[in-house]
Amino acid sequence: QVQLVESGGGLVQTGGSLKLSCLASGFTFDGYAVGWFRQAPGNAQSLIACINDNGATYLSTPVSGRFTISGDKSKTTVYLQMNSLKPWDTAVYLCAASRTNYCENDYDYWGRGTQVTVSS
Repeated sequence: QVQLVESGGGLVQTGGSLKLSCLASGFTFDGYAVGWFRQAPGNAQSLIACINDNGATYLSTPVSGRFTISGDKSKTTVYLQMNSLKPWDTAVYLCAASRTNYCENDYDYWGRGTQVTVSS
């Protein structure tokens, strides 16, 4: 059974750090692009980071310079290191995988998300 499971969310103070993990179950990320999305209440879901199978990465403007996306050598886990967190980073963070290996294309598999809350 194909699954994506996010972990690592929680409550942190402004300026703190969290590292999210996206674990693939039932498949590997070989040939996939993996993206991290976030959705805050009342806001649309948005892509904030992505890594493709070639190792190329994308970071959206609001998180560039603070967040880093990386993958492990086994291609089963993708990480999102989040530093200098701000209250407006509070959201549900979801990972998704696209078999087209393009971050811009539709995603085939989605996790259920992990809550990140940044207190002021």
